[in-house]
Order: sequence, then structure tokens, then C-alpha cells
Amino acid sequence: MVLILDTIVRTFIGFFVLLLLIRLLGKKQLAHMSFFSYITGIALGNIAGDLVIHKDVKIIDGIIGLALWVFLTAAIEYTVLKFSRSRILFDGEPSIVIKHGKIMEKALSSNKLNMDDLSMLLRIKNVFAISEVEYAILEPNGQLSVLKKEEYEPVTKKDANIQVKRRPYIPTELVVDGKFIGKNLQELNINEDWLLNELKRKGFPNLNDIFYAELQTDGSIFVDRKINVQ
Repeated sequence: MVLILDTIVRTFIGFFVLLLLIRLLGKKQLAHMSFFSYITGIALGNIAGDLVIHKDVKIIDGIIGLALWVFLTAAIEYTVLKFSRSRILFDGEPSIVIKHGKIMEKALSSNKLNMDDLSMLLRIKNVFAISEVEYAILEPNGQLSVLKKEEYEPVTKKDANIQVKRRPYIPTELVVDGKFIGKNLQELNINEDWLLNELKRKGFPNLNDIFYAELQTDGSIFVDRKINVQ
């Protein structure tokens, strides 16, 4: 029983300390935007796992290890931010793998990619024929950026001389599971009473009947009713 309680305590401590430290590192770490941030995430997870599983590791030692790793990571991120030359060392640099429709075999080899890998990355970008590609760039995080040849680019409204209007709003949550999203209403300067009247006009007199309501780009409101409401 004591061992189980000890494991529970260690798990809670490891979980919340890791969550706090990851949030301190910022969204770049959460998104794994580089190889370095990816490795950092794995390392922090391993340290937290050892803190939970290995009883011979003192809790304070595990916390110090996590904190020190985060400190070193933050220091490196600061260095990368301030000194551009260090970015290549820690984050790597993009590699052109297709240039003017020609596959750059040397770049593929240096990045340990074969044609199957390249074809897969292209398909993820909805490109199924290499002949359509003008440039393909392998980013430091392993993703592929693709620029198609002009004749394969989709036609835009500008190409067709279609007049466009500026979108006054970005789609924003207003109600979720019968509750107002106060922060969004405040940012949009929307009054709750006004919104309730709009919802009533749409046939939703009771806020609890609404599972989701969203402000659309044109200012209209999309409403989704709860399934269990008759």
C-alpha cells in the first residue's frame, strides 16, 4: 500500500512539474518545430518517467534534473533567438530537395531520404506527381514545403479578377455546451443580452439547448443544437 501511494504521489508530482516546465518553454517546444525541441521533449519525458518508476531516484533529484534541462533548453533558445549563426547548429537549416523540377539527389542523400520517403512527403501535401513541383524544401522539423509549377497552381480570385471583400470577423466560439465564452464575447464587444436575442430569433430561446454557437466571417451566427434536446 505504501509503494502504491508513493507511486501515485510521484506520478502527480512528475505530471504537474513536467506540464509547468513545458509551458514555460513555450509553443515552439509544444509544436516540436525543430529536431532539438523534439529531442528535448523526449528527454524531459524520460526524466519524468524515471522519477515515477524508479524509486531509488529521489523526488527532489528528479525535479532538479527537469528544471536544469529546461533551463539549458531555454538558454539555448535565447541564444538561437539573439545570434542567427547559432540557429544552424541547434535547429538545422532547410534543404532544397527538388529545384526547378529536378530531384536533388545529393540533398536527399545528406538528409537520409530515399524516393519512397520523398513521394510520401509529397503526397501528404496532395502532390502525386513530381513533374508538378517547381521547388520542394525539407524544413528543419522534417516537414516538406512545396511550391508547384505555375501551370499546376490553383486559380485564385485575383487571377480571375473577382472582387473580394475584407472579412470583418474571424470565426469565433460564442457558446460551448450551453455556456457563454466570456473572453471571446469581450474581445468582440458582444453583449450577452444581444446574443441571447439573436439566438432566440434563430429558434433557440434556451441557452442550455445549444451545444455550439460560432460567429461567422460575415457576422452571422452558426448554431448547433444539443443532440439530447428534443
